[in-house]
Amino acid sequence: MTNTQDSVEQGLRLPRPLRRLVDVARNYWWTWTPDRLSVFRDMDPALWVSCEHNPVLMLRRISFLRLTQLSTDPWYLNQVENLVRNFDSYMKQKDTWASQMMAGYDLKRPVAYFSAEFGLDESLPTYSGGLGCLAGDHLKSASDLGVPLVAVGLLYRQGYFHQRLDSNNWQTEYYTNSNFNDLPITLMCDEAGEPYMVEVEIRSRLVKVQVWRVDVGRVQLYLLDTDREDNDAVDRWITAHLYGGNADTRISQEIVLGIAGLRMLRRMGIDPSVFHMNEGHAAFIILERLREEMGKGADLAHAGDIVRQSCVFTTHTPVPAGHDAFSPDLMDTFFSKYWPQLGVDRKTFLALGAKRVDDPWDNFNMTVLALRYSRTCNGVSEKHGEVSREMFQVLYPGKSVDEVPIGYITNGIHARSWISPLFWEMYDRYLGEQWEEHMSDPEVWARIERVPDEELWWKHEALRERLVAFTRHRVAMSRRGRNEPEEWVNAAQTSLLNPDILTIGFARRFSTYKRANLIIQDPDRALAIFSSETHPVQLILAGKAHPKDEEGKRLIQKVMDWARHPKLINRVAFVEDYDIYTARKLVQGVDVWLNNPRRPLEASGTSGEKVAFNGALNLSILDGWWIEGYNGKNGWAIGEEIEGHDIAAQDHFDAQSLYSILENEVIPMFYDRDEKGLPRTWIAWMKESIRTLAPQFNTDRMVAEYVCNIYAGACAVPSATRPVLTGAGFKADF
Repeated sequence: MTNTQDSVEQGLRLPRPLRRLVDVARNYWWTWTPDRLSVFRDMDPALWVSCEHNPVLMLRRISFLRLTQLSTDPWYLNQVENLVRNFDSYMKQKDTWASQMMAGYDLKRPVAYFSAEFGLDESLPTYSGGLGCLAGDHLKSASDLGVPLVAVGLLYRQGYFHQRLDSNNWQTEYYTNSNFNDLPITLMCDEAGEPYMVEVEIRSRLVKVQVWRVDVGRVQLYLLDTDREDNDAVDRWITAHLYGGNADTRISQEIVLGIAGLRMLRRMGIDPSVFHMNEGHAAFIILERLREEMGKGADLAHAGDIVRQSCVFTTHTPVPAGHDAFSPDLMDTFFSKYWPQLGVDRKTFLALGAKRVDDPWDNFNMTVLALRYSRTCNGVSEKHGEVSREMFQVLYPGKSVDEVPIGYITNGIHARSWISPLFWEMYDRYLGEQWEEHMSDPEVWARIERVPDEELWWKHEALRERLVAFTRHRVAMSRRGRNEPEEWVNAAQTSLLNPDILTIGFARRFSTYKRANLIIQDPDRALAIFSSETHPVQLILAGKAHPKDEEGKRLIQKVMDWARHPKLINRVAFVEDYDIYTARKLVQGVDVWLNNPRRPLEASGTSGEKVAFNGALNLSILDGWWIEGYNGKNGWAIGEEIEGHDIAAQDHFDAQSLYSILENEVIPMFYDRDEKGLPRTWIAWMKESIRTLAPQFNTDRMVAEYVCNIYAGACAVPSATRPVLTGAGFKADF
């Protein structure tokens, strides 16, 4: 089913001792193996950076001379042999968690996981932020646990935008084309060598869709692509940008994802047992499933019952704008020829996605469609489940808020992808043999007390120093790109930030509700905190505002204009073009992770979970996952919700709380050192954070909950062994 010619040609180009590197390079397993730093990077560190950490492109561009040198280096060949051995062992493993918990499950009928974005690695630009990283981590843990799962998404020619700040600190955007042949992906072809292709009708034209396969360990991700020469020029751009264009583009993309995605699985002979819609973008799966069942003779009610048993839905945001809704006129444009295939009229069709079914002007809401036709629905934290029940109570007349059938599974992170190699090696030595196979066992993480304070601290300091060096380099590049004076570029490389002082990180999408400017609500008080000579503090920021979000761009500008104060020039830095690579450096290197959205708009959040595995402490609003994780000795909680809905008063209250915590708790604790120069209380909090948060907020636990509580209707999980799960409280031993 795959076109392997490219792989063969690439393999033949390598000296014989290195040819198996092609197999590893074309499987994103390499992104979470501890060996990932050495084998590809050490080929040519400068080239590795210029190839944007893409091993396939690396193997294409590296000189044959260098390859022959490496093929005769015994130390390097030993590294390659170990990597290939580990890869083969992983891919052939049969005794997995899923093999025990899903005994009797029909492996020929996997779970199909649909998402508009997947964040696997910076080399594959199919993500924008948290939703994508969560989806990528879901696939990685599914692979680790051996869960039979395939995934479906879109392959974006230009991905999400790249970001620059101009001389006025205003965000500008630009796009670059990806060469799909240079990515670790494979065009899917039939036995005759022709690409697998399906058609969907969009704007009264038949659009041809092809599919590429991405190997994610033992899981296959299929990415749909309309950029074909036999498509209309407009239709070739459907899969050009992630979250770009207008409503026409968005609905076109979601038709491709849901309808063409299901047709492509059928075309390839894949018959899923469960369709998991990760956010409402994929909800058109339901229409296609209804069409299939009604084509077999079922009426709408009976077809709906059948479809409902095979579909599950996860909602990710309590922000109304995050739930796609299309006007009736737009639905007419795109679906007027589709609803006759369901045997229904326009009114009945539009009612499938309407909150108020008797309102002819109500928008067609993708979340509503998914809720109506899913066997189970869940939010991504306990609080988010509660908020979602309130938001959508209108769909369940006669039920109280508590009776609305929307549960929750709290998000986690794929620890193997986000733990720094330095900490991974430390965990290997102190947490016990094969600790990573028992990621959700609290007893494993209780062994963090075995780590000597001195060792934990020097490793953390080394990661902070690396973060400072990385930030200096990136800021210098940005200044050079703006044609700033060379002395200003050099200053970034030598004077910006200090590797020995308290470092706070803030990195996320610059939406207004995330309140990036809360830290500067009182500019003078903030100035006093960040310009102190006796207890110095520095701030590293990163993140993008959506191209159409003028207020979000203004937030970036306001914070960076404040940072131009002479006393802050070397204490505040902004890293442009936030991506997974930058995120890893930040979450692994900061001392404190700042998160201060408006309540209750943080559905879950996972960046703070990433820093916990790397020894940093969270300073956050009690919202999303942090409500479940905070215990008073593993980080700090900012403010509390005040009565009423006065946004300005709430912002003021939270800002004052933030300043007070920094001045009276965070900063004094960090600089309280013993005779050895160690902040003993701080280190104790680091260990408490790791001990309490790591076993809960990982995707091994999360995916296991999906298997046992969400996918279970199609799984042969014996009822006697099926745990009753309640969000992040699940403590099963993997």
